[in-house]
Amino acid sequence: MRQSRKQTAWKKSRTFGDVKGGRRWPKLKDNIVKRKHSLLKPSEFDELPIYMVENPSKDFYFPITIDDIKNVLAQLPPEHVEGLTHIWLRKTNKKEKYQGVYTVGSGVRLITLYPFPKSNQLILGKERPTHKLLTWYKGYASEPQKEKDNWYIEFTEESARRYYLERLLLHEIGHYVNETLVRNKAARYKSENSADNYAFNMKIDI
Repeated sequence: MRQSRKQTAWKKSRTFGDVKGGRRWPKLKDNIVKRKHSLLKPSEFDELPIYMVENPSKDFYFPITIDDIKNVLAQLPPEHVEGLTHIWLRKTNKKEKYQGVYTVGSGVRLITLYPFPKSNQLILGKERPTHKLLTWYKGYASEPQKEKDNWYIEFTEESARRYYLERLLLHEIGHYVNETLVRNKAARYKSENSADNYAFNMKIDI
């Protein structure tokens, strides 16, 4: 059963779920600790995960398709994906600080991925990017360049596609694995590093 636009819209006044982790846009510092959702828990008749796609705004695009995502999920161990209920390619807005997030609550385990700038440039901020940050994008983007006050890296459409599938999507799946399969509660608080390591170490064909 595919849910209506009204049912799948974010409603910040409702407390259906908390963000367990997400990959942020590097130029922005984020102080959001909770994110709400109003998705319905899937019924026993729904094929999971439920896929939802919104039209991005005019300055953004999705470098991946639902078929691309399905291909990645099919290559992963079943226990790493079988509990995911929704994957949402969601329209962004000026206030959005994430590239992707993993949200859980009320029978929903959701991965949301946001679109990429049509310029294929990712602004890194005024300070020279760290080695750790550049390692995350290594193999997908150009060397950092500075224009006026900001550092940026540049992708191609194909490298952005690879980044979304091999890094961003796997990072969010890593949060799901950390939340559902890691028994050490202390380790869960290191979820960003754990999710990064999952993306680095999981090899897929795209």
